[in-house]
Amino acid sequence: MSENVVLGIDIGGTGIKGAPVDIDDGTLTAERFRVLTPHPATPKAVADVVAEVVEHFGWQGAVGLTFPAVVKDGVTYTAANVDKEWVGVDADTMFGERLGLPVTMLNDADAAGAAEMRFGAGKGERGLVLMITLGTGIGCGMFYDGVLIPNTELGQIEIDGRDAEGFAADSVRERKGLKWREYAERVELYLRRLDALLWPDLVILGGGASKKADKLLPRLDVRPKVVAARLLNEAGIVGAALAAARATGTSS
Repeated sequence: MSENVVLGIDIGGTGIKGAPVDIDDGTLTAERFRVLTPHPATPKAVADVVAEVVEHFGWQGAVGLTFPAVVKDGVTYTAANVDKEWVGVDADTMFGERLGLPVTMLNDADAAGAAEMRFGAGKGERGLVLMITLGTGIGCGMFYDGVLIPNTELGQIEIDGRDAEGFAADSVRERKGLKWREYAERVELYLRRLDALLWPDLVILGGGASKKADKLLPRLDVRPKVVAARLLNEAGIVGAALAAARATGTSS
């Protein structure tokens, strides 16, 4: 395996998916492998599924992981869409011991944003860029002049007395059977609140909803420019691999 290929795994509230990534161009070097997220999504249960993904590729080397939580120095501090046992877990150490491989974990939206800033819709963009992932919950990656401001968790902002992701996540659209017009109204309300607080120069929409960007984006009427993630739902995998490459000195 080339030293420029790193395994990235994206742990989500619905699925855990991974693939080897060429960190020079951000492409997957093999078809991604996806397994449903276990329920309950306890640390041990998730670690077993991650091990299944690693074994699927016969991987030996650094592994990058994304996780839908605040992650600082490999420790998970929140658990909005997974089991509460994750709060306070030294995830880097736990996964490293389970896999027997060097592991680097970061917030899922931060990872997706890093991939988009390097290879996708954010490449070369200056100013304030927000990466918003619409999936099981709402993730947010914030970048200023290309530099990540980690763990912003802006999917948790309060709108009309409830968390934004409680009414504007893609999972809500699916669960309630919302028409795209109805769902766009919710996303628009969320983006307008972000705009009032931050005045971003660009918003990149990713996550599961990015696969249907043609149905969502034309219905949004907001001030900042809004575009679809170019790496679609693979951005987290790519960003995870980039983080692991940096941590192990494979990439600058």
